[in-house]
Amino acid sequence: MHDIRAIIDDVYTVVENHRISEGKYRRWIRQNDEGTRNLGVNEYGCADASNILYMIGRFPSTLESRLAHYTAMQELQSSESGMFVEATHHTIHTTAHVIAALELYDQKALYPIKDLEYLKDKEALYKFLDELPWDDEPWSASHRGAGLYAAMVLNGQADTDWQKLYFDWLYENADPETGFWRKGCVLSGGKPVFHHLAGTFHYLFNHEYAHMPLRYPEKVIDTCIALLERYVTHANDASMKIDPNDNWRFGDKISFAEIDWVYCLTRAMRQSPHRFEEGKNALYAFADDYIGWLSQIDRLSLDDFNDLHALFGCVCCLAELQSALPGYIKTEKPLKLVLDRRPFI
Repeated sequence: MHDIRAIIDDVYTVVENHRISEGKYRRWIRQNDEGTRNLGVNEYGCADASNILYMIGRFPSTLESRLAHYTAMQELQSSESGMFVEATHHTIHTTAHVIAALELYDQKALYPIKDLEYLKDKEALYKFLDELPWDDEPWSASHRGAGLYAAMVLNGQADTDWQKLYFDWLYENADPETGFWRKGCVLSGGKPVFHHLAGTFHYLFNHEYAHMPLRYPEKVIDTCIALLERYVTHANDASMKIDPNDNWRFGDKISFAEIDWVYCLTRAMRQSPHRFEEGKNALYAFADDYIGWLSQIDRLSLDDFNDLHALFGCVCCLAELQSALPGYIKTEKPLKLVLDRRPFI
């Protein structure tokens, strides 16, 4: 069993350190060597403060405080395009991310997302999905392919017919070898297999929100277990066609990679009993390693721990692990994964 109360206390300290005023937050408090960080009010600072506070049980409780938090985010939207724009991510990612945080307050963006309206047409939607760089940039491309769905649905601009078109395309294009997206691209060697897992994660949380089935959940489980063995222990699983030079690692950083792997495994396990005990053992092993690493680092001095967006990914991972491993991870209040309420992180 792991007691992570000290970690969560540090998480709250970091959020408070990033607060500029009620509802307004920085993403960073320290400039980087290149001098490119925006140290003022930031879309990810505001959205991720709300996301983290929700998950650790410190969400704003008064009407005045909630109003300050969601209006601070709404004010960042372009009235012309309907998009939220920030330098570090594609505008679709930023738009979906802020709108998802607004949903925690039962709010929407102030304006329709005009720049995405053209994708309500079936041909335009399928062309958009088909032309994403599934081979070369599956991780970053998923910010667009999955963000489109989350932004449009949460902002009330996508009906059930459009959502069916979206999920039909994904069902037809799931990869039968790995369970990931896109068919024929995952083991092509263009990017490490983990990049395809991270991309798949974004489409998977849309499936979870809509209660849609995965086409190959057993293959997702197989691939997740193989990736843990390959990347963490460097074991050679002959059942997976992973390049032996593909040593992309996770579990020793403050990032989204950890929640990507955990969520893909846990949610595929909800849809299939395939290798259930092995999957649970993999989660226990990963929790031991990851929480052990988090417990021994100097968290408050670590730059990535002080990046509210990266920190949000870390807290998401802890929340999903706590839910998947009952009684194994102790906190003052149970962590609540935002993805259990709505899609997109």
